[in-house]
Amino acid sequence: MRKACTAVVVAAGSASRMQGIDKIMALVGGEPMLLRTAQALSESEAIDRLVIVTRADLVRKVRELCAALPKLQTVVAGGDSRAASVLCGLDEVRTPLAAIHDGARPLVTREIVDEAVEAAEVFGAAAPAVPVHDTIKVAKDGVVLSTPDRATLFAVQTPQVFETEKIKAAIRAALERGLPLTDDCSAAEFAGMEVRLTQGSEENLKITVPSDLTLADAVLKRRESL
Repeated sequence: MRKACTAVVVAAGSASRMQGIDKIMALVGGEPMLLRTAQALSESEAIDRLVIVTRADLVRKVRELCAALPKLQTVVAGGDSRAASVLCGLDEVRTPLAAIHDGARPLVTREIVDEAVEAAEVFGAAAPAVPVHDTIKVAKDGVVLSTPDRATLFAVQTPQVFETEKIKAAIRAALERGLPLTDDCSAAEFAGMEVRLTQGSEENLKITVPSDLTLADAVLKRRESL
């Protein structure tokens, strides 16, 4: 029997690079991005419940927006950092597994979600990723220090899926120690957890700047034409 999993959708950021656009409400394929993200997660049979974390000023609006989603458990206000917001969501999770997903990744597919959850059931922690195609340079003050082997580099996406109590403890410990958390896998790594990478997709992009909205619409149009 599979382990139950709750998706924690993190959408509490300030969207500082969106040039004034409130990206979680920006339209992607004619729908508010956050709603499309929540719907995409709901389509996975591996996801049992949804917890959405957003800004305090948007809690009521998001509840109304997502009220028709049958898997929606609750909408809560986030904290003063992404990691703090993740903890706000995890505190609502009552299932063995938690799938932490960026609210700004509305193009995630059922296949990506399913594979990550299934891997976490077995290994305890998993995240989708894609190989890095560009040559990466390590530099300081504009001077190249080294060139890592591209074959060992992956761009990690979400949902990142973990055993709920372990990732809660890992994030709390990392915050208490002031460790830099670029994603939830970072907290798991600091705690000594082994994270298994699963298949991601170039289309599972994160909306970060206004031009990403155009890319997302293009991906949706391509999918509809297939």
